[in-house]
Amino acid sequence: MNLHRSVLPLLVAFALPAAWTPVQAAERGLQPEDMIGLDRYSSPVLSPDGRFLVFSKRELDMDTGKASSSLWIENLHARDAAPPMRLTPAGWNVNSPAFTPDGRQVYFLSSKPGSQQLHAIDVDGGVPRQLTSWPVDIGGYQVSPAGDRVAFHAEVFAECGADLECTKQRLDAREADPASGVVYDRMFIRHWDAWDDGRLNRVFVADLPAAGGSAGQPALLAPELQANVPSRPFGDSTEYTWAPDGQSLVLSARLVDRSEPWSTNFDLYRAPINGGAAVNLTAGNQAWDTGAVFSPDGGTLYYRAMKRPGFEADRFGIMALDLASGERREVAPDWDRSADSIAVSSDGATLYVTAQDTGEHPLFAVHAPSGGVTKIIAGGSIGSVQLAGRTLAFTRNSLSSGDQVLVGGINGAPERAITPSAGEMLPEVRFGDFEQFQFKGWNDETVHGYVLKPWNYQEGKRYPVAFLIHGGPQGSFGNGWSYRWNPQTYAGQGYAVVMIDFHGSTGYGQGFTDAISQHWGDRPLEDLRKGWRFAQREYDFLDGANACALGASYGGYMVNWIAGNWHTPSSGAWKCLVNHDGVFDTRMMGYATEELWFTEWENGGTPWQVPENYERFNPIRHTGEWKVPMLVIHGEQDFRIPVSQGIAAFTALQRQGIESKFLYFPDENHWVLQPHNSLLWHRTVNSWLKQHLGQ
Repeated sequence: MNLHRSVLPLLVAFALPAAWTPVQAAERGLQPEDMIGLDRYSSPVLSPDGRFLVFSKRELDMDTGKASSSLWIENLHARDAAPPMRLTPAGWNVNSPAFTPDGRQVYFLSSKPGSQQLHAIDVDGGVPRQLTSWPVDIGGYQVSPAGDRVAFHAEVFAECGADLECTKQRLDAREADPASGVVYDRMFIRHWDAWDDGRLNRVFVADLPAAGGSAGQPALLAPELQANVPSRPFGDSTEYTWAPDGQSLVLSARLVDRSEPWSTNFDLYRAPINGGAAVNLTAGNQAWDTGAVFSPDGGTLYYRAMKRPGFEADRFGIMALDLASGERREVAPDWDRSADSIAVSSDGATLYVTAQDTGEHPLFAVHAPSGGVTKIIAGGSIGSVQLAGRTLAFTRNSLSSGDQVLVGGINGAPERAITPSAGEMLPEVRFGDFEQFQFKGWNDETVHGYVLKPWNYQEGKRYPVAFLIHGGPQGSFGNGWSYRWNPQTYAGQGYAVVMIDFHGSTGYGQGFTDAISQHWGDRPLEDLRKGWRFAQREYDFLDGANACALGASYGGYMVNWIAGNWHTPSSGAWKCLVNHDGVFDTRMMGYATEELWFTEWENGGTPWQVPENYERFNPIRHTGEWKVPMLVIHGEQDFRIPVSQGIAAFTALQRQGIESKFLYFPDENHWVLQPHNSLLWHRTVNSWLKQHLGQ
């Protein structure tokens, strides 16, 4: 196979401007339109021999707000440094690439035929071939090691079994029914942003044709297992994996029963493809087990496991299960970081693991036999790690760029960027310089934060400040890129930015993360106050008397809490506040949210068991102290923190005559995802800041 332009009429050269375009002089800061309109790169996959790299490129039409994704391919063994070339034809919106075991074809999903189905295309280009035409959408898939079968997941009614047409007929009948009412007899009745309609994510297996033709009739895997595989709402095909011999798959599943809304008990099940019953491999652990990957010889199953039931932010330890003996052990038990992903080297000796670490998200090499840990790729946030022999591909983003696809970084190979950075795509934009700092916070313990200078920073000048508070609360505002809360968009307006990773943040050890549970309003607030004072002393360009505090989710809760608990001259007054989807009444949150394990862990029980815990740090108790102008933002489809919480906060502001605005999105969930809505969000927030801080 050759990748010469002369024989690839459907492969289009990588669009410019990119990494190969001369950088022009910076003339302005990053604007919301820039960020929203940026091309986005994701899903790198390597051919088995490490020769070819395929990745996804997402482009947005800013006029229509519609996005399209295409696949691009790079010959990593080519002698020249030619840019990647387009693999899939124009007009195809595609996702989820994967190579065939021989590396000659690339599978992908596309809705081109009207529903999302599996297709294949040669690495030399050509016309894609549709491999499936099933009655329901394919949500994701995994190809067997031999390439003779495909496992895929789809939303189906449990009663329909493997009959996919049955699910389609039931949906059609429901659509035609003039009555719209639904009767529920257990929770979840709704989750994240969708109401339960009776369907489950189920995994099926079908034969793949050797050459041409269509996939065979799908068979339901583990029909006795009543569970969503992958999990909802954010699970994907990494929650099931083929055994190297192709005779079974391992699934991560939590049973669908009455306890589902307050349970984090995901187990690993090994399901044979011949129709036998699935075997629970982790029945002894009542907490979360997921992310299974096999050793190359199939003898060991590595996976990630929590230890405390009901706690979604517990540390994910790395486990090794000997499948012959049933013995299991924790790899690197003394490493106080939570593993986010695992990839196994070809010799089985090294586990490549990503984890949050002190405001970044590096890649670590973990020696499987001994548990020794070495940080090997740092600088920003590493993700989408792919291995093929001695070749490594991954993505990296930072506070100055969205995801880039890179190769190298191990086995002596230098890192090489395959896709452009944000700065290379926007050569006229200057990004604000940033720096990490640390100070003594609650309990005299070290707390970290970041400060960003405005894009037009000049030595000796002072600048108004956007003080950003992250959500979670077990989260982090570190050296990473966001398309929702991006500090560079504030630096681009001429503001400095301060962010504090208060107690409860992730990446600083599990004890640091645990410190926020049942302490939402005291320890984090102490960190924020001390961090804000430290930053003003350390960075003389911060105008501490001209600052606004902004946050979403838990960050929105903290804004509500700050409104009633942080407004004295000695602690620093705020010119304005921005509360996006924030908790206003912690007691009602315990009844109205969907994932009950979260509120019950964070408050030490249910609202009727420990009502005092729900009231201790309840913002609603302090609304009489509110004085600072506040912008409230909420989405109707937010079932995590229902819209009534935002409306109640706005009511408290309006009834007291406090300057306030309410930005309402009828079609957004906990996040604002639609491009035009995102643009409105940023313009509204920036206008609010300009009104109170100037520019």
